[in-house]
Amino acid sequence: MLDIQLVSVMLAVGAFAGFIAGLLGVGGGMIIVPVVLWVLQMQGLDNIPHAQHLAVGTSFAIMVFTTFSSVMAQNRKGAVDWQVVRRMVPGMIAGVLVGSFLAKHISNAALQIFFIVFTVLVALKTLADAKPKPSRSLPGWAGLNGVGTLFGIASSWVGIGGGSLSVPFLMYCNVPVHRAVGTSAGLAWPIAVAGAAGYLYSGWNVGGLPEGSFGFWYLPAVVVLSVATVVFAPLGVRTAHRLPPEKLKLAFGILLLAIAGRMLWRLSA
Repeated sequence: MLDIQLVSVMLAVGAFAGFIAGLLGVGGGMIIVPVVLWVLQMQGLDNIPHAQHLAVGTSFAIMVFTTFSSVMAQNRKGAVDWQVVRRMVPGMIAGVLVGSFLAKHISNAALQIFFIVFTVLVALKTLADAKPKPSRSLPGWAGLNGVGTLFGIASSWVGIGGGSLSVPFLMYCNVPVHRAVGTSAGLAWPIAVAGAAGYLYSGWNVGGLPEGSFGFWYLPAVVVLSVATVVFAPLGVRTAHRLPPEKLKLAFGILLLAIAGRMLWRLSA
């Protein structure tokens, strides 16, 4: 069980994750995954065979609530391109389900290394602020569906809502940053639902998981972190729409580098 001090810290971090999810159109998983690993560590459970899988599955379960709160707030701002969402979601869901079923056959270390490399590459691309060709636009239905499948697989292995992939992709296709962030929030919720379901199923009969686990969900963390993220996600959305595009992209890139550094430090410790 979680003690009061641990719950208090989780609520504070969950509030930050919810704010970031709303601010940058992400699911908050890049913050939540390391936090769940830390919670397990504080209880002496970080060395269990499937700690990373449990952290990723728990992140998806929390994001079901976080991303729903975020996308509703973005929709009220008129920032979600639902046509793009409809074209990318089928591939994303398929990719997440396939990736989550395969994830239990991948080692903890491999998942963490993938997490770090992928995050750094996206951060550097974002901070470089390379201007796309003015003529570049979003691909058609087949192209968006294919891109969605790739993003879904990657998201399932990292435990994210896909925003760290879809936001740069949409900006690369000349979608304005505020609309890219809003549309990414719309993509994050179905990814979260599919990822949560996939990790629940793939962890259902796995032995050696701690008390309070439900498949690859760690329910104490799901309950505490979900409350905080849902409350603060709309605040992040309101803040995002007050920021100029350059500052929003800078914040996105810095966040990714900070999280990659934290994961690398933990992996090498």
